[in-house]
Amino acid sequence: MKPKLFITRQLPGKAIDRLKEYYDVEVWPQYPPPPRDVLLSKARKVDALATLLTDKIDCKLISNAPRLRIIAQYAVGYDNIDVVCATKYGVYVTNTPGVLTETVADHTWALILAISRRILESDEYVRKGEWYRSGTGWHPMMMLGYDVHGKTLGIIGLGRIGSAVARRAKGFNMKILYYDHRRKPELEKELGAEYVPLETLLREADIVSLHVPLTKETYHMIGEKELKLMKKTAFLINTARGAVVDTNALVKALKEGWIAGAALDVHEQEPLPPNHPLYELKNVILTPHTGSASWETRIKMANMVAENLIAFAKGEIPPNLVNKEVVNIRKPGFK
Repeated sequence: MKPKLFITRQLPGKAIDRLKEYYDVEVWPQYPPPPRDVLLSKARKVDALATLLTDKIDCKLISNAPRLRIIAQYAVGYDNIDVVCATKYGVYVTNTPGVLTETVADHTWALILAISRRILESDEYVRKGEWYRSGTGWHPMMMLGYDVHGKTLGIIGLGRIGSAVARRAKGFNMKILYYDHRRKPELEKELGAEYVPLETLLREADIVSLHVPLTKETYHMIGEKELKLMKKTAFLINTARGAVVDTNALVKALKEGWIAGAALDVHEQEPLPPNHPLYELKNVILTPHTGSASWETRIKMANMVAENLIAFAKGEIPPNLVNKEVVNIRKPGFK
């Protein structure tokens, strides 16, 4: 009899077909995530879960899932999972690192260019007929934005994605500053990046790009104080986690002109509710947490989830095990 696996959303590609060889698979069929009561109910009856960031996998769920042996996260981040609790109950937690690095870096740069050069505003200006009604095809003051080349890029969090963003910046002949919880001399040499304190980075950067995980230390690390340190001509880019930025402070900063603009792929509340104050602002670009949303990357992520689950089913340590100490509590596999 195959172990039971519940996947909380449909996945692209053929990963689910691969998993059916090893598991009795059930996939949540709806576009929105399974409601909390459904997720709790399913978890109690399965041996394995494949989850997304929007699924709350807390200790209540884990401790009430007696058969659960592995949680395979379809994401790099796993702040939605109580990993300490999972380890306590001998539940393996895996993720999909590395695969989305370049794709998120591409998206970050798309946001940098779009907000700096007012691409979305310009598109709307044309589509709504304002360009036609202006009566002129070209004007020295039309849709003025800011150059990107030759400017200073400040990267907060020089991990995989932050480094990939920095590599692209070299093509724009940018000065690269970075702040991280520790210095990275090898990357400094490779990227020509300069380590500076956070306050210095915020004061000097023309573009500030966030690439840190969400932790107790990084929660609201960009608030009113930090936004007031930035240049009035600077842009804030967030493709990390929404709660790294204090949204209320950011709205105030954008309305009052403390900074020139922001581009956000992640948000404190997802999806953003109707009538959110960010919708009223022209100097912000909002995307729906789609930093990794390319066919190539999302299929690779699904395949990594499958590889983690299949390895575990074979009694092997999954290749992307997060809580490595769990091996000392329970061997991999369902026997």
